[in-house]
Amino acid sequence: MRSRLLPLLIVLLAGVLLALGVPLATSQARSEQQRVVVDRIDDTARFASLTQFVADAAATGTDGPRLSTLGDELAAYHEVYGIRAGVFQRDGRPMAAAPAGWRVPGGATGEEFTEALAGRRSQGPSQVWPWNLDRRLVVASPVIRDGDVIAVVVIDSPTGPLRSRILRGWLGIAAGEAGAMLLAVAAAVRLTGWLLRPVRVLDKATHQIATGSLTARVAEAGGPPELRRLARSFNEMADNVEEVLERQRAFVADASHQLRNPLSALLLRIDLLGLELPEGNEEVASVRAEGKRLARVLDGLLDLALAEGSAADPRITDVAALVAERVDAWRPLADERDVALRLAGPAAVTGWADPIGFSSALDAIVDNALKFTPAGGGVRVTVTPGRDTVTVETADDGPGLDEAELERIGDRFWRSGRHQNVSGSGLGLSIVAALLAAQGGTIAYARNEPHGLKVSVTLPRHAPEEDGPDALSPQRQPAAGEE
Repeated sequence: MRSRLLPLLIVLLAGVLLALGVPLATSQARSEQQRVVVDRIDDTARFASLTQFVADAAATGTDGPRLSTLGDELAAYHEVYGIRAGVFQRDGRPMAAAPAGWRVPGGATGEEFTEALAGRRSQGPSQVWPWNLDRRLVVASPVIRDGDVIAVVVIDSPTGPLRSRILRGWLGIAAGEAGAMLLAVAAAVRLTGWLLRPVRVLDKATHQIATGSLTARVAEAGGPPELRRLARSFNEMADNVEEVLERQRAFVADASHQLRNPLSALLLRIDLLGLELPEGNEEVASVRAEGKRLARVLDGLLDLALAEGSAADPRITDVAALVAERVDAWRPLADERDVALRLAGPAAVTGWADPIGFSSALDAIVDNALKFTPAGGGVRVTVTPGRDTVTVETADDGPGLDEAELERIGDRFWRSGRHQNVSGSGLGLSIVAALLAAQGGTIAYARNEPHGLKVSVTLPRHAPEEDGPDALSPQRQPAAGEE
């Protein structure tokens, strides 16, 4: 979720900064150009005053020295600032210009010149941008004497310095925007972390409950008030679910235990009744077989309730040594049934497991494999260490299951229709799944080529990592008198 929320916030922040930065950069560029235009207008006003002085002298016939002074001023201005300037008559002929021979840009019909002839001072061209390399800044001002325009002062400035100042201002704005963006991204990272941390904790606790760890709870700290209320609601829901399941387990265990005694008495009476009937009576044998099958079902229900209700005690365990011990324990039975029971893998592999629970699960898996493997076949138990997990794979040469049956294997009371003649209650693999889930393990089923069933048990190699003291609350400890 963070990978989706954080880019969205960054895009929104970038949009806000661009919405603020673009007008600011435009305003800065206009301000720089306006300052240059005002300076050039002041310069034209000064040259216009000198031109009026020359015109007054011309009226008295002494304009020669004054016109020379005007030319010297224009030449000095051009030499110092590199700006072309000149005073032109109404028909566009120069009175004085620097550099010599310079003419009005656009001639007597140019936009700025025409505007000045109309008695208006030009305000400069349109906005100059840093990428307008060929643009120049032309400002024209009329010279008025006795209410008439007698000449026009024109200044033609290069825009290189102006474009450089605009670009430097933009770089400063960009640097400020970049700094603001970095601060905004850092704030967005902290904000998304603060918002999503309770969500991640809730997700982890939900996964733990879904995988059988019903004691997982969420600490009601951190995050916005809505998520804290959600954490409280989640804990209340988990408490109710745990209580309901505990009641269900207790009912199954009590019912199995209470039914076991009358069933044993019933089987005893059937045996006594069988003594009064002819030996080999089929009805008595059928009733006795069904009674024993019901006894196995009750035993399986009791074992399943105990497996789901008892707390596991996982620790660092030598899984390879434990597997070797259980294989050796089952080898006499395998030899009796003419089944080759083999073990493969390293001699020592550690994993995170409950030794008792894992041994019980492995016993059920090996027993199931031996039960369905015909004489002359084989059962192979392989221990494979990985970086983060250790896998114990049990493969047999039995008839196996098809794809539809593989999807249902492990369901309570489910048995393949092709194997109804094999004794069992259909609860063995359900008990295995419950035992493994309690210690963080998983079980998977697949076809064993060319035929048979492959059961893979995966255990973590290390203790699961916690997110910190404020992530998940400690698992609830049993109260006094609980087992």
